Amino acid sequence: MTFTAERIRADYPALSGETAWLDGAAGTQVPRSVMEAIADVYRDGLGNVNGVFPASHRCERIVDECRDAIADLTGGEPDGVVLGANMTTLTYRFAATLARTWRPGDEIVLTRLDHDANVRPWAQAAERAGATVRWADIDVPSGELPAERFDTLLRERTRLVAITAASNVLGTIPDVAAIAKSAHKVGALVYVDGVHATPHMPVDVRALGSDFYATSAYKWSGPHVGAVVAAPDLLATLAPDKLAPAPDRVPDRFETGTPPFADLAGVTAAVDHLSRLDPVATGTRRERILTSMAAVEAYEQAELAHLLDGLAAIPHVRLVGSPRRRTATAYFTVAGRAPRDVARELARHGLNVWSGHSYAWEPTGALGLRDAGGAVRAGLVHYNVRAEVERLLAVVAALGPGDGPRGGPGGGAS
Repeated sequence: MTFTAERIRADYPALSGETAWLDGAAGTQVPRSVMEAIADVYRDGLGNVNGVFPASHRCERIVDECRDAIADLTGGEPDGVVLGANMTTLTYRFAATLARTWRPGDEIVLTRLDHDANVRPWAQAAERAGATVRWADIDVPSGELPAERFDTLLRERTRLVAITAASNVLGTIPDVAAIAKSAHKVGALVYVDGVHATPHMPVDVRALGSDFYATSAYKWSGPHVGAVVAAPDLLATLAPDKLAPAPDRVPDRFETGTPPFADLAGVTAAVDHLSRLDPVATGTRRERILTSMAAVEAYEQAELAHLLDGLAAIPHVRLVGSPRRRTATAYFTVAGRAPRDVARELARHGLNVWSGHSYAWEPTGALGLRDAGGAVRAGLVHYNVRAEVERLLAVVAALGPGDGPRGGPGGGAS
């Protein structure tokens, strides 16, 4: 394998210290090229779009280049890339827009696997429209979401299925393509939360069968910018609320206010960074991204296996979930210890991890963890190395069980 995390780490100023950033499930650090791209926009001067002067033209190019980059990353079309503050904000916008066509008796399908950003906007919109929410439950304790579960949920009046491409706490990767195929048979649209999937694997929105695919650049070494990728023809059928003088063309009419032009340049630089992760990658940027992200997935899966095996071997640790296919994400508890206390102890040793429900409100509820403080979440990304995993395992092993009620019993994967 030509991919090496050690080579890549040199591009990240934040990785030069002793801190181990094992919080990739919540966001990533930023390479120097992204910082420089953002700074260059401010150095060169910027202006709003649709002006007649050079700074305005530069910002128009920045927007176009950002759409091109996200299309290359996801396999979509540039004219179908809607930019926004983040996935949550964009999902609320699309929920409000789509729900205008929903009527009492219509149905939507949500899952107990999803981050709340792909649950609550739809549930709230359905309630206002008088539509019914039907739920796809996960298997407990594995955390799997079988595609066949949707066979009994999809009906003639199903208008939308909202599904994650990967769980942000369990890492579970459901068969989105199969679910989308079933949804399309009844005429339902499919909204895919790709926030946690995009950093860990090659993405092809067409192969997934998504009508809408949401992603956030801060999860893949970019700034805090979100995007929803859809077919331009589909976007043309939707009429979101907008200001009267704002552009009515697609995809601009879905975007409110002045965008963060410098950050959009950073998004393009982040996609370029991903395309260079595997030094043997050649061809178009899209082709280089597919090669590099395939190498990322293989590397991360090897490191994840080592992490999971190591955690399972610690008597006072309980792994939460055991999906057959998952991203490089581990969710675990320590017997007798509150998850936040475990995360605090790891932080004391320079190991950054998260604890709690991590906005996975439905999954942690289904697993009986929400009211107990959730669990500890360690997430690996392309710049993490084996030594950091070993440090985490050593600290958790040395921590031992606590004497409190939280954390559950010890043992291996459930």
